This record gives sequence, C-alpha cells and structure tokens, in this order.
Amino acid sequence: METIESAIVGTGAIAGFHAASLGRLDRSRLVAATDIDPAALAAFGEKWSVPRLYPDLESLLAAESPDLVHLCTPPGLHAPQAVAALGRGASVLCEKPPARSLAELDAIGSAQTDGAFFATVFQHRFGSGAARLRGLMGDSRLGRPTAAVCHTLWFRPDSYFAVPWRGGFDVEGGGPTMGHGIHQFDLLLSIMGEWESVVAVAVRQAKPTATEDLSVAIVTFANGAIATVVNSLVSPRESSYLRFDFEHATVELDHVYGYGDDDWTVTAAPGHEDPVAQAWAAGPAGVRSGHDAQLTVVLDALAAGAPPPVSLVDARLTVELVAGIYASAFTGRPVARGELGPDSPFYHRMDGTGAPWA
Repeated sequence: METIESAIVGTGAIAGFHAASLGRLDRSRLVAATDIDPAALAAFGEKWSVPRLYPDLESLLAAESPDLVHLCTPPGLHAPQAVAALGRGASVLCEKPPARSLAELDAIGSAQTDGAFFATVFQHRFGSGAARLRGLMGDSRLGRPTAAVCHTLWFRPDSYFAVPWRGGFDVEGGGPTMGHGIHQFDLLLSIMGEWESVVAVAVRQAKPTATEDLSVAIVTFANGAIATVVNSLVSPRESSYLRFDFEHATVELDHVYGYGDDDWTVTAAPGHEDPVAQAWAAGPAGVRSGHDAQLTVVLDALAAGAPPPVSLVDARLTVELVAGIYASAFTGRPVARGELGPDSPFYHRMDGTGAPWA
C-alpha cells in the first residue's frame, strides 16, 4: 500500500493528536471519522478536513474500507469496536488502555485475522532515548540491571472525574494504574522485559472516584532486577520519572507527558566513565516520544504487510501487570505472572470481586 487510509473513531482531545500526526506523515490519509456527538463530529471534520463523517462505527464500516481504524473512544468501548473493525478486515490502532480486562484483550486477539492487526498506542516506547537504552540491555559496558524506579506522579482536580466515563471500574477499567501510569510502566517493561511477580497496595486518598487514586507496587523481573512503580493522581508537582540502575551506570528519564533526548541523564559508576559514555553516544538520537514517532513505525509496518507495534503480545504483558497490581492490592498477597487466568475474577475485571472500599 502506497497510502494508508485511516478512519478515526471518537473525536475527543486525543483524536486531534492522531489527526495531526496523520497530516504530518507520508503514506497516510484521513478519509473518515465518527462520533455519537453530532456537534463534536462536525467540528472535528471541519478542523481536520475529513471528507466523510458518520454517526456511528457501524455505518462507517458499512460504507468505508479503511486500512487502519484509530480507536480514540472511552476504554469501555475499545473491545467491541476493535472486534467490529477487525471483522471487516481493518487493522486497529487503539488508545490506552487497549481493554478493561485480560478477558477483553484476549477476545480482541481471537478476532485478529491475517492482514488485520491490533496495536496499542504506547508512544513512549518510540522515542530515541528508549530505543537507545533497549539496545544497550545486555551490553557489558552497562552491566546487569539491578533496580528500577517508575513513578507517574500526576495531579487531577476533582472536576476531572465529573466526566461520566471516568472514575469507575465499569467503564474506565481502573484508576491511575490503568489509565495514567500505564504509559510509564509500559516503557519500563519494554526495556526490562518480562516481569515475574508483583506485590502492591492501592488506595483512595483524596479524589471523588470509585477507583484508586494512588497505587504503589514492587515488581520483580525475570532478569533479577526489582522495580518500584508508583501511579498517582494526587501529586501537585507532576513528574514522570524512570530510573534504571545497572552494575556500571544509572540511566534516568525525567519528564511529564513526553520526552526528548535532553530529558535523559546517564551517570557512570567510578572507573566506568569512558565505556559508558561511548555506549550511550553510539545509540539513535533525535526522535521525541509521541504519536508521530509511533505512527511512523505503524505506517511502515502496514505498508510492508507486517504486524504494527505495539502488538497484542506486548500489550498483554502490560495489561497483565495492571491486573496483577490490582489483584495483589485487593487480596493482600503477591501475584505471579501467568496466575490470573479465566478462573480468576481479576481476569474478567480489574477490581475482581470488588474494591475493598465502599
């Protein structure tokens, strides 16, 4: 395919990021959009010069044959909309979280067919700093990873939760663990690899929400490293901070909603300054994290007939950690990866049989 034709589902704020990126990239054309709010749809269509607008996804798929459907809708709609688009032979790029549960994510996986792929927007994987660090995993100049920190310390006012689909497990799927910190710890997992076990707490500290507004987890990885993961919506000075400690170096990323190369810091252990500096300097550079970075790779993959990133396999590792954090927090015990199968209530809902608060 020389040109990838896209349709956007849902015209809220995040849809504008998709439309803007499509307008900046080669081989892409926005051909259609849909939203249940006629006024929002009309405004979106005018702003982004969308040639055809539809009142719902069903009518769009009946009239159009897009190569890629962008799901920019609330989390509770992702699974049925993804299944519908995949069933029509369209690939899907879905905003996070890809589904409200492991059960929904596995149902999406069952709907994939040859040539119709499902990918999740986890754009922080695609900045050059992350690519540089992934390329150095296993490099003797940095040494073995030993510890990590992944803190999403954000703030949301009470009015944020007045939006009907926010603040509940039924529609949003969860709180900051599911909808906010997931970006940072997906980046953590993309670098550190498979996790083995998690122990966590989740609480409601201050916000008018049925979900947690703060969770704290300790995650053990297959490579032996241990990470602390904090997901907060009660932190007025916002920060997204990741730290990776190796035998011979510390690598840090400090940003809020997106990063560039200057947001990374590398500190070598005494006696390892030169090899660490040489290793870091040799990596890729110049790419900010964001929708442009991921969509570039997605369009390249679709043009080649290959599965685009982030695949269902990769996204499932992240969503399984979300489920593991909730399961550990709500049962008071460690949870191992692979433990939460169809027999577990946490496979079907992130709050399992219910959160431990009223």
